[in-house]
Amino acid sequence: MPRTRSPAPAAAARSNRRLALLMAAARHFAHGGFEAASMRDIAREVGMLAGSMYYHFDSKDALIEELYALGVGQVTAAVERALADAVGPWPRFEAACVGHLEALLADSSFARVLTADLSHVPARLRRRLVARRDAYEQHFTVLIADLPLPPDVDRQLLRLHVLGALNWTPTWYRRGVRSPADIARAVVQSLRRP
Repeated sequence: MPRTRSPAPAAAARSNRRLALLMAAARHFAHGGFEAASMRDIAREVGMLAGSMYYHFDSKDALIEELYALGVGQVTAAVERALADAVGPWPRFEAACVGHLEALLADSSFARVLTADLSHVPARLRRRLVARRDAYEQHFTVLIADLPLPPDVDRQLLRLHVLGALNWTPTWYRRGVRSPADIARAVVQSLRRP
């Protein structure tokens, strides 16, 4: 009598292939942007035919959207962990900046897709990705609202300034010179000087 595979190992194999595709896509997207990476290149990296990817993802847009959700989730979790023990407006803001930058500079490419240029993705997908990013950035909106700053400080521009500085760090960062935490703390300290 022929052996049949039980559903559990088959589901696990599908899940592993899906994860391998997501990891390969994250590397491609983090280094070349969403538009530069092809489904063929991603599939080739995991030893799969490009057409087989559509078993796991309906389209490149669906792959990008899931990958972006994973990246935002990873950075959100890092920020929430960093905030867990922080008390007071400035320490909480600094902890969030440290968590954000440590997630971006970690070995995982998932978080780095958060900083990807979205200008070349289709408008409909871009709106969904930006909405997800905006929901994440709400953490910083709240934290900055709590900071004791002069009344003339534009808090929205401050948020964009700080996140822009942190998000640009992966382009110039070299391991071993300064830690991600040191860099994030320096950014925050520069805002606290009179």
